[in-house]
Amino acid sequence: MSTDLHPSIVALVSLAANIAANHPGQGLCQIERLKGYGVSREQIDTVIEIARHIRDETAQNLDAKFDAAYARHFSQAADRIAAIAVAESGACCTPTPSGKSCC
Repeated sequence: MSTDLHPSIVALVSLAANIAANHPGQGLCQIERLKGYGVSREQIDTVIEIARHIRDETAQNLDAKFDAAYARHFSQAADRIAAIAVAESGACCTPTPSGKSCC
């Protein structure tokens, strides 16, 4: 039994890995190969959806770990910084979604 993978499987794995890893090319070079191998758009869409889910879930988990570490080590400093008043006029940026100033 051969251990070689069909080129379409390699292209699907490469596409998924590039998307999940946030590679700048996002695996777009694989799309033409996949179409050439006869892989359906629905199958490609499924791989893209799964890869994006993994990427997004990983980012959320990393953010949660960072937030927890920040809360443990810097909660008192964060409270002091949050209490600093920000002048209403002359702001150099727009507020964050929660209304906090980034300036």
